[in-house]
Amino acid sequence: MAPRFTILLPTRNRSALLRLAISSVLAQTEGDFELFVVGDGCTDDSAAVVAGFGDARIRWFDLPKAPGFGYANRNIALRQAGGEYIAFVADDDLVFPDHLERLAAALDERGAEWAYNRPLWVTTDGIVVPFASNLLNADELDRFITVGNHIPATCVLYRRSCLAAYGYWPEDVLSGGDWRYWIRIIEGGQRANLAYSPVPTSLHFNALWKTTPDTQLGQVNAGREFAAKADWWPASLRVPMTPGVAEQKVFSDHIVSHGYIDQLRRDVTRVVERLAWLQLWDTPELLSRVRADLQAATMQRDEAQARLDAVMRSTSWRLTSPLRAVSNSIRRVE
Repeated sequence: MAPRFTILLPTRNRSALLRLAISSVLAQTEGDFELFVVGDGCTDDSAAVVAGFGDARIRWFDLPKAPGFGYANRNIALRQAGGEYIAFVADDDLVFPDHLERLAAALDERGAEWAYNRPLWVTTDGIVVPFASNLLNADELDRFITVGNHIPATCVLYRRSCLAAYGYWPEDVLSGGDWRYWIRIIEGGQRANLAYSPVPTSLHFNALWKTTPDTQLGQVNAGREFAAKADWWPASLRVPMTPGVAEQKVFSDHIVSHGYIDQLRRDVTRVVERLAWLQLWDTPELLSRVRADLQAATMQRDEAQARLDAVMRSTSWRLTSPLRAVSNSIRRVE
């Protein structure tokens, strides 16, 4: 019987992190999956790490090195996929237990072919930078398609039917294959075949070749710098690192601790809303305009109060006071 999910996990000589990534997959609330671990010319002990799990749902593909990021090897595995849904997990990323469950729900709710959820980028010093990008908005989708990718492949789930409709990973490029593949699926479905869930279900860590600011996404650098200065940045999104210990290991221990994922998600919502507030209100032009409006409203209130005070101090107001009292008494009797 075919599994519900096929999970593609390509790897090359990162066995220590591979062990953590696989462990996070095996903790899924949706257990009906096959996990394809695709070795791209591995020369370390990755094969032994995979075998050590002893789980029949895991299949090891020991393939020679393919060009670039090994897209051709990914396609070799995908041609044997049996799942209704196809997920991707990078060997240095971590997924939360409800990762498959939530992404599949997002796909099914919209009847879509391709879905993603909110990316969380983790810097080497333990700062979690949430992204606020909703591709259901036409302008944000245009920017994604024409400017560049900011959605880690681990955040994506799509239907296996996309393979027949739109093909496989591009093998004629050395990098950026995931972005080009997502565009092909999205454009092939006339942009009406995608779904988005704002609830994060994974942590995306820096690749080995992204160790300096110039190799990072600008948004990640900006978020890291902002978090360093913001005394309100939540502790769940600022996790202290242990010298000599990979950041994936530190976060993996947090993920399995009680309450961390729920707290992380609450804090992500708080940070996104706070950043939106600052973007909307903390600009000199807008603040100036708001202050002017408040000053005008205050002046109008003061002028109205002054006019009322003048009336109440007037002679006519004092002389008609008995008449008003009689009129009020008549109304009460009626």
